Amino acid sequence: MIRAAALATVVVLGACAEPPQFLMADGVAGSYDDWQGRWVVINYWAEWCAPCRHEIPELNRLHAAREAIPAVVVGVNFDGLEGEPLRALIARMGIEFPVVVGAPRLHYEYPLPTVLPTTVVIAPDGTLAVTLVGPQTIETIAKAWSAPEGTTGG
Repeated sequence: MIRAAALATVVVLGACAEPPQFLMADGVAGSYDDWQGRWVVINYWAEWCAPCRHEIPELNRLHAAREAIPAVVVGVNFDGLEGEPLRALIARMGIEFPVVVGAPRLHYEYPLPTVLPTTVVIAPDGTLAVTLVGPQTIETIAKAWSAPEGTTGG
């Protein structure tokens, strides 16, 4: 009887636990709360987008500098790939920053990009700081951190 009650308690508590808010391409669950208080750089890319391929090394460098700057760099595959096809593509394209499976735009409430590449910069308070269209560099992204809210071309 005690075991059944303990099991019921675990099941109820487990059902109350907040589920992860997104998955990474590697299958690890994540929460937007983990990014709170940091700049979040969300890059939309696709394999067929030549400018996307050209900016990947810049985003890799920015991701590598994450300890020195208060920023999180993540990618979103515009074509919505998941699982092994996405992981294989990430490896082929040399992407070293994490890739989110899902739609961070729904959480941060910004429109789906219509041009690639597009980089969305979210301020530490969770609001949209700027949307950058076209290939970016570390320098243009860093300038965006101090830019007024809105859309800036690349």
